[in-house]
Amino acid sequence: MEKRLIDEVLPRLARRLHRQLKRYHSGELDDAGFYHNFEDVLKKQYDVLARRGVEEQEAAIIIHGAILVLSGPGLRAEAENLSLPVETVEFGAVRMAAEDLSRNYDLDLGYTLRRLTAIVAQFS
Repeated sequence: MEKRLIDEVLPRLARRLHRQLKRYHSGELDDAGFYHNFEDVLKKQYDVLARRGVEEQEAAIIIHGAILVLSGPGLRAEAENLSLPVETVEFGAVRMAAEDLSRNYDLDLGYTLRRLTAIVAQFS
């Protein structure tokens, strides 16, 4: 089920976040407006998954994984700026997301780390 859900979540998030980024870059949104809209996009995605019967913890993993995949270009640019391997920067981001999920959703860190790593590896 996860692969099917992530296949649905990724394009939906990408489209919505792309629209918000365009508005931000054009000056229609300031930092606060962008972050507020970003939060709304994520909440709506949680709601969509909840209506489909996806547990909150599972939805959190899928959405965090999708955000990590969509952050790939930025992570690659950061790696280049720091002269580090992409995998090092990418793993740091995955680790931070896993720690956040573990803390906020009472999930095992190792389990969460494996799940997020699998999503990123599959789609990056």
